Amino acid sequence: MIDPARFVAHLAELGVSMYTGVPDSLLKSFGKHVHDALPREQHIIAANEGAAVGLALGHHLRTREVAAVYLQNSGFGNTVNPLLSLADPDVYGVPMLVIVGWRGQPGVKDEPQHVKQGRVMTALLDALELPWATLPTEPDVAEQVVTDAVRAAVDGSTPSFLLVAKDTFGPAPTSGSTAAPADPSLPSREEGLTALVEAIGDGQVLISTTGMLSRELFELRERTGTDPSRDFLTVGGMGHASAIALGVALREPEREVWCLDGDGALLMHAGSLAVNADHAPANYLHVVFNNGVHDSVGGQPTSIDKVDIPAAALAMGYRYAAATSDLSTLPAEVAALREHGGPSLLELRVRPGNRPDIGRPTRTPAQSKRAFMDAVAPDAS
Repeated sequence: MIDPARFVAHLAELGVSMYTGVPDSLLKSFGKHVHDALPREQHIIAANEGAAVGLALGHHLRTREVAAVYLQNSGFGNTVNPLLSLADPDVYGVPMLVIVGWRGQPGVKDEPQHVKQGRVMTALLDALELPWATLPTEPDVAEQVVTDAVRAAVDGSTPSFLLVAKDTFGPAPTSGSTAAPADPSLPSREEGLTALVEAIGDGQVLISTTGMLSRELFELRERTGTDPSRDFLTVGGMGHASAIALGVALREPEREVWCLDGDGALLMHAGSLAVNADHAPANYLHVVFNNGVHDSVGGQPTSIDKVDIPAAALAMGYRYAAATSDLSTLPAEVAALREHGGPSLLELRVRPGNRPDIGRPTRTPAQSKRAFMDAVAPDAS
């Protein structure tokens, strides 16, 4: 395994002077070290992967130095436009090192939403005609591969990729963390979800965001024996749950459609708020679970603490928006959203973290899709 501190120190020797990206579980220990060890001006957690490419490009324009962009390969699609239309050698020709967590690597068991992305990952990189290599796990060999990757970026004025397989990085140092402690007065996300679902009641449509929230919703249905068929678990496609909910709500004349979102997902594609406000019908109701971190991939902070979420929703055109961290107020908050009509939004502030034994959905995405479509069909009861 590779020591994250040694890896980052070697990149510094090669002239890499900034890091930006979206956290990934396979890069968790690397990301933790970068966040804990580097000053704020050298590390920015971006709203989405494409924005990280833009940050790296801007850094090079001003400093002539190389930045490292990190991401999970599920977010690779967000990088393609700025990579090819800006950073590519055929356009501006900007060197950067792109470090990609390789979820769904062939031969490695993974979740269904990662299998196809992992299988075609190398073919996608070949199609981009950009240099790439797989990062070895043996430290000395890895240093030579990293050196070659950075040199390829600089000599070719090009983005250069490193694919990182599972268990490539060893644990990060445990001292010197800059992470803020969780507020113990806040409810857990699971407690908030349970209270919210009870306040919403049966019979409505729920679209839940990627990550732990969908897993907790599935377990809640299993634990309580309630029908999960009208729940759509957005297990991939981070940031798109609110758009999926809009697509459903526009053709759902009988039921409320509740989007259960996360703060990182909201930031990733925040422009959807304006589109929701412009097009959403009165049955579109939006709840953002805000714990301030990317919880599913290591708990790295988002920039949501700079955002007044209800004010942002109202500025974008939502009819009504409010915030709470008091679960006893949820019945009244749900009633207020219903009274004002959609698009309306509630920010539910919760603390980071989850139960260590939280499970995963036992149905495949295809099975869940079929069950959902049957449950919301016009002739369904």
